[in-house]
Amino acid sequence: MKKIEEYVRSIPDFPEPGIIFRDITSVLQDAEGLQLAINSMQEFLKDVDVDVIAGTESRGFIFGVPIAYNLHKPFVPIRKKGKLPCETVSASYDLEYGSATIEMHKDSIKPGQKVAIVDDLIATGGTIEAAIKLVEELGGEVVKVIFLMELAGLHGRERLKGYDVESVICYEGK
Repeated sequence: MKKIEEYVRSIPDFPEPGIIFRDITSVLQDAEGLQLAINSMQEFLKDVDVDVIAGTESRGFIFGVPIAYNLHKPFVPIRKKGKLPCETVSASYDLEYGSATIEMHKDSIKPGQKVAIVDDLIATGGTIEAAIKLVEELGGEVVKVIFLMELAGLHGRERLKGYDVESVICYEGK
């Protein structure tokens, strides 16, 4: 059986020289790789009391929905600003060039619910830090944060100190 790392395609010098882009489309396009990725991420929740799975747009949806389905838990989408039709809460965060805003429906998390947040990648940690703020603003408790991949050289985990963070694959560089 292949390891999950073997399904990830590494593309050197993209988007700029010296960067190795870790492409998950090769994982998604292989039935065994996709199943291994979802099962590996879900394994981090086996002993966790969780009420809700939340995922960030868009790749957090890809992995979060099947995990929620398998665990028979609701899934809450965390979307880019302006994509949700009902009343929302929002949080902004900095990007390399500029900023971005994410939103959740105001009624998506009930006070006291235990939430696991799922995404494909942790780089600088800004998106997930903002997602955590939204969950907590609604009264939820973030009990686990799960990633398929981590780029340790960007130190995103440091922004999430105090939270239970797991990644299936950890790459040392950027």
